[in-house]
Amino acid sequence: MLVVSYDGTAYNGWAFQKSTHNTIEEMLARAVHGLTGEDVEIIGASRTDAGVHAYGNIAVFDTCSTIPGDRFSYALNHILPEDICVVESREVHKDFHPRHCDTLKTYEYRVLNTKMPVPTRRFYTYHFSMPLDIDKMNEAAKLLEGEHDFTSFCNVESQALSHVRTIKEVNVKRHGDEVIISVTGNGFLYNMVRIIAGTLLQIGRGKGQPSDITAMLEKKDRSAAGPTAPAQGLFLIKYKFLDGIPGPSDT
Repeated sequence: MLVVSYDGTAYNGWAFQKSTHNTIEEMLARAVHGLTGEDVEIIGASRTDAGVHAYGNIAVFDTCSTIPGDRFSYALNHILPEDICVVESREVHKDFHPRHCDTLKTYEYRVLNTKMPVPTRRFYTYHFSMPLDIDKMNEAAKLLEGEHDFTSFCNVESQALSHVRTIKEVNVKRHGDEVIISVTGNGFLYNMVRIIAGTLLQIGRGKGQPSDITAMLEKKDRSAAGPTAPAQGLFLIKYKFLDGIPGPSDT
């Protein structure tokens, strides 16, 4: 198992694609092949979009290599490009699959709330020049917590069989000139966090009221919620495996 941090600016997202080789999974597979000579399938826990960043996405693969699990990170980092880093590696049970575990995932959406953009931060924040009412945003955010059908907050191209998800916590805080929207839940739909961010920003600028969130959820219609915020402000922060991570000898 790999814990992978990456700057997603230059990539077409996490997952393998037929139309491009420029994905995080592709880079990881190439690095493993360069290290072991094996053609492996990289299975990611979260398929982040193009331009989205991560401090700790999870990936697993099968290998016959004799390299100790905890040494893979060091070896792979000598091969990977500098905008991808394996921050931890470990051997896990052969049946471990990160998408089939009970987890909590935390995302942050970062907004640069200044009058003018700052060019050096353009790949890591979304510039939003209008004043934002953080109290109203937090009031709206709390209505998203709990188990809901998030159809209104999901890209219409989603292929998920169910749009019901549980959001444990949503917080909006100001840190200097940044407004950070933090969302923790047991799973997320296609573009869900970015739509939540775009909706909260609209309410924060005075376009709508916090109570509108309830009606948006009830309508189960993508057109009911706000815009999809741009990818560059989104960071996958961490995964928490609620039942732990089984080691190679665990049953």
